Amino acid sequence: MTQTPRRGEEPAEEPTSILDDQDETSTPRRADDAKTRSRGRKVMTVFFITLLAVLVAGGGVAFYYLNRVSNAIDHINRNPTLMPRAETSTLPDGTVVTRPPTPKSSAKRQPMTFVLMGSDSRGFDQGRSDSLMVAYLSGDRQKAYLVSFPRDMWVSIPGHGKAKINAAYAWGGPVLTIQTLEQMTGVRMDHAAVIDFEGFIKLTDVLGGVTVYNEHASSSNGFSFPQGEITIRGEQALVYVRERYNLPNGDLDRAKRQRAVVQAIMGKVLTTGTIANPSKFGATVDTFAECMTVDDGLSKNVITSTAASLRLTGSDDIRSMQAPISGFGTSADGQSIDIVDEAGLAELSEAMKTDTMEAYYLKHKK
Repeated sequence: MTQTPRRGEEPAEEPTSILDDQDETSTPRRADDAKTRSRGRKVMTVFFITLLAVLVAGGGVAFYYLNRVSNAIDHINRNPTLMPRAETSTLPDGTVVTRPPTPKSSAKRQPMTFVLMGSDSRGFDQGRSDSLMVAYLSGDRQKAYLVSFPRDMWVSIPGHGKAKINAAYAWGGPVLTIQTLEQMTGVRMDHAAVIDFEGFIKLTDVLGGVTVYNEHASSSNGFSFPQGEITIRGEQALVYVRERYNLPNGDLDRAKRQRAVVQAIMGKVLTTGTIANPSKFGATVDTFAECMTVDDGLSKNVITSTAASLRLTGSDDIRSMQAPISGFGTSADGQSIDIVDEAGLAELSEAMKTDTMEAYYLKHKK
């Protein structure tokens, strides 16, 4: 493969992900279809952190709020097939995959990890997910770290060899995605959550829009996003986090936008305008319940006990970062890829294993 210092392709030149509007047996499509893709492009946002923040904030307000949250948690869709079930499993090609250990911490509690995937179908329509983050809760519960794994990262996928990381979802759904992340990082993933794009639209509408700082001006699908602070909602918000072709660093800037919107949603949920408004609060938690699917291990007791342990005070305690890459290149079959920074990934993995993510973040933040 060849490496270039920077990505700035036009849509017609870049191979798209094999996950873009195809079934699981499709071959990669060229990006000349990019402008005509289905409106059903997925977008991922972190329901779990925000929902827990609602739980914590609601606990000090009134019984009404706790009751609404309790009902919402009861109605979250739970899917027993999201997580690997066995400690060791054998893939169809004979590859044996063993799950790594849980991170260790000197704090009273152990860290928790959550794989957050985007989908435009609650049925997990394989081949339709290309947003991927890991949310890492520190053992002392004072910080949460959102780590984006760009969809074009060229990684080893168990049983399939080298490919873009988003191929894992097409070939094996959430389970293979989680196995890929676990083998990359050497860290066990505790839970998984998926949100569909319609839920994302509903959530920003319910909150009356969210405000983010936009680093790079862009225009797409009839919407213009100037540099600086902007407030986005609904379809506008979806377009904002989908855009990558008009951004200087393509998919990397898109992932950064996604993380910024996650933090903005978190902050908006914690404002008095949401907490003190029973109607808006109720609509917010109900929307979360409607559009989320989580693994069956994320029970009501797990959610509430984790919420009670949180010490997050606001969006400033949500740290945003990206899995390290060393540059961009082209695979042997002509795909545009993100080349993994192996030394950087090893450093990130060690920080996750030892609950030293804050030191890692402070060292690498920009």
